[in-house]
Parts: sequence; C-alpha cells; structure tokens
Amino acid sequence: MKLPTIIEAEKLFNEAEQRNPGAWIGHSKTAAFCAKVIAEHCDNLDADTAYIFGLLHDIGRREGITDMRHIIDGYHFMTSLGYDACARICLTHSFPYKDFFSYNGQNDCTADETEFIKTFIEKTEYNDYDKMIQLCDALALPDGATYIEKRLVDVVMRRGFNNLTIPKWRAFLDLKDYFDKKTGTDIYTLIGV
Repeated sequence: MKLPTIIEAEKLFNEAEQRNPGAWIGHSKTAAFCAKVIAEHCDNLDADTAYIFGLLHDIGRREGITDMRHIIDGYHFMTSLGYDACARICLTHSFPYKDFFSYNGQNDCTADETEFIKTFIEKTEYNDYDKMIQLCDALALPDGATYIEKRLVDVVMRRGFNNLTIPKWRAFLDLKDYFDKKTGTDIYTLIGV
C-alpha cells in the first residue's frame, strides 16, 4: 500500500486548506486524531496510516464548496498522486451503510461519476481502515471529538434526512460497537469525550 508520509499528507492538507478554508479543516484534523488514537489500541491497524487516512478523507474539498462531489474529487486527486488506498478512503468514508442513496446531502456528481461511486461501493469489501475512517468521520466536529449521536444530528440539520438515514445511523453505532470490542474499551474514553 503506497501512502504519503505524514509530512507529505500534512503538506497536501495545508495546500487544500489554502485553496478552500472552512469547517472541514477542523473536522478532518479531529478525524485524524481520533483515527490515530483508536488505531493505537487495535492489533491490526497502524496509527500513522490511520492518521493519514483521517486527515485526507475529505481532501476533495480542496476543489471548493461541493456536496457529494468532494468524494469523487478526492478519489481522483489521490489517484493522480498514486495513493490508491487514500483514494479508496475518499469514496468509502461516506457510506458505512452500503447503499449509494444513504448519502446525506445533494448528489452534485455527473451521471457517470454517480454510476462509478455506486459500483465502487457495491463491489468494495470494507477493511478495518475503511470502517475506522467511517467511524471517525462520525466522531469529528470541527472543534473536537464528540459523541456519534451529536455528529449525526449535526449532519441531518445541515443536509437533511432521507429514508435511509436510520439504517445509516445504525451502521455508525455498529461501527462504534465493533471498535469498542477491538480496543477492549469504550472508544469515547480514548478520544476524550
């Protein structure tokens, strides 16, 4: 798995912040922190890798203010640099519930991009890094780590509710249970909420 170093990842992230500052910066830093801390307590996960994935999961936001489009922009950007594992995380982080229509927000992708995302999500078997970043995305507010329920309500207040929101919420709560078991503790204690 080819990844940027932490220094390279932070450089890419800082360049993205210059292009498009916003709340996503703090959110991504929080996701990276949570991923690193949780991974430190998982036998099969590398904390530095988790940090890099957490930091870059929303890197597609470098292209400006978009909705779903940020995941495909991130995928293409990371792929162009040869970082396929990071590209994968850019796509998988928004779909803990493996249904394209569970995305909270607007689909501002083209028809071809939409089909690509749908197919990618359907065919991808999530690994523990995919699951970790999905979880950490749901733990991360711009000003720090939070309870999943608080973050989920925050997203719904900004982006709306659809008929797959509840199954998606259950998927997030299942991820918390999964990582509670993997770490042998309540992850909230690890991330300080």
